[in-house]
Amino acid sequence: MAIKEYFDATLFLEATITLIVIMDPPGTVPVFLSLTGRKPPAVRARAARQAVLVSLLVISLFAVAGQAILSYLHIGIPALQGAGGLLLLLIALDLLTGKGATDPEVADDVNVALVPLGTPLLAGPGAIAATIVFARQAEGHLGAYIALGLAILTVHFVLWTCMRFSGVVIKLIKESGITLLAKIAGLLLAAIAVELVADSVRGFVAGG
Repeated sequence: MAIKEYFDATLFLEATITLIVIMDPPGTVPVFLSLTGRKPPAVRARAARQAVLVSLLVISLFAVAGQAILSYLHIGIPALQGAGGLLLLLIALDLLTGKGATDPEVADDVNVALVPLGTPLLAGPGAIAATIVFARQAEGHLGAYIALGLAILTVHFVLWTCMRFSGVVIKLIKESGITLLAKIAGLLLAAIAVELVADSVRGFVAGG
């Protein structure tokens, strides 16, 4: 009991596993490479770092004040899912049509780190909703808050590792592989976007 007072191991494991499943670190690699694969290693490393920091900031913000923010703005999780789905769909269409790979403004590494990598791909509606739920569970318990904070840091370290060392994949697939990867990533993002929009519609129907 004394240990749980300072660190809730059960909550740590639940939060870590849930967020890893939702944020899917290995699954971010194809999208990351499709957007940054043609850039120098230093730029890719910076984009990976920026994307993870953006995601960490967003998830931490919603862990601390997520429920208050949503209540103040009168926004529900379904609205977040719908907005995230539409944004991802726009990025997916860019990848599928080749615009994201050829337009310098779209492909700018800072923009890529912010959108779509940092949010809504990493810090998406699913991760935000899960974080808010775990924050509710931790309410009033110091050990649970510490466990949730460490879980968020652990997941983002895994995300950074997957993207930071994705250069190994580039050496194997070459230029033509990156082009193919962009199309596959676009298709996957489109599927994720449609699923988010569908979840949003179901949420509104259930809530109504």
